[in-house]
Amino acid sequence: MTLTSPLPSGRIAVTGSSGKLGRATVADLAAAGYDVVAIDRAPAPDQVRDDAVAALTADLTDLGQAVDALAGCDGVVHLANIPAPGLRPDGVTFTTNVAMNQAVFSAARTHGLRRVVWASSETTLGLPFETPPWYAPIDEAHFPRPESTYALSKVVTEQMAATYARWSGVSHVGLRFSNVMTAQDYRDSFPPSWDDARARSWNLWSYIDVRDAAAASRAALTASEEQLGGAGSAPNVIIAAADTCMRRDSVELLAEVFPDVELRREVTGTGTLFSIEAAERVIGWTPRHSWREVLDARA
Repeated sequence: MTLTSPLPSGRIAVTGSSGKLGRATVADLAAAGYDVVAIDRAPAPDQVRDDAVAALTADLTDLGQAVDALAGCDGVVHLANIPAPGLRPDGVTFTTNVAMNQAVFSAARTHGLRRVVWASSETTLGLPFETPPWYAPIDEAHFPRPESTYALSKVVTEQMAATYARWSGVSHVGLRFSNVMTAQDYRDSFPPSWDDARARSWNLWSYIDVRDAAAASRAALTASEEQLGGAGSAPNVIIAAADTCMRRDSVELLAEVFPDVELRREVTGTGTLFSIEAAERVIGWTPRHSWREVLDARA
């Protein structure tokens, strides 16, 4: 059987283009030869000046603006949302995210886009782990367990994506991103946690390099319908680094902080406690980068 990609090239809208992940994704897709439309309420100045990128200002909670913004596109990487709990009042976070996601999915259906890729979240799986996880490594079946209205907005959107995929026959791929980190984030955030196993236990010491997160969106655009489960599929996969942010072995950390959590398969060394096998199988993606490239190389 020959697996064919629906979007080896074309015009791709990236929403939330001014954010940390949005900027990396715009750059990644442009470098791969895509015609990119960078959409945000305030596009980044460098994107506005980039001749290879069309920058567009839009409020995507408004369906009319979403329809206009996606006109002429072949696919969308939808990253725009209030990105975490606690940034806005709970009700604002939930209603803004759900309204925006519905508008983008509806606009994609209106224009017949050939692939929708969107940012779900590791928080759908039970973060922060103030209540211990059910088991480790955590996989896609550790769902749904929202612990905030932000996480709930993502759980609701996963069902919404499945519905729009069924209505349109176009696959909607949800990427359950772990904590997205840059090189500077590594320097600022990781060393203080090395002597305190509980400091970043809220997500089992997981993270994802921003470059790998951007590459995951591109992989989701190019994955064949057969890989995804057939036309109109709506898979949701965990996107995390292959290791934890810690220097200590993962099994040792788990035993110290969550001694009653069942370890369902072998984890060696500092290997991740989030399973990333589904992402490799479904979209053909594996992480390539680690914080160790930055911090272990310091003089």
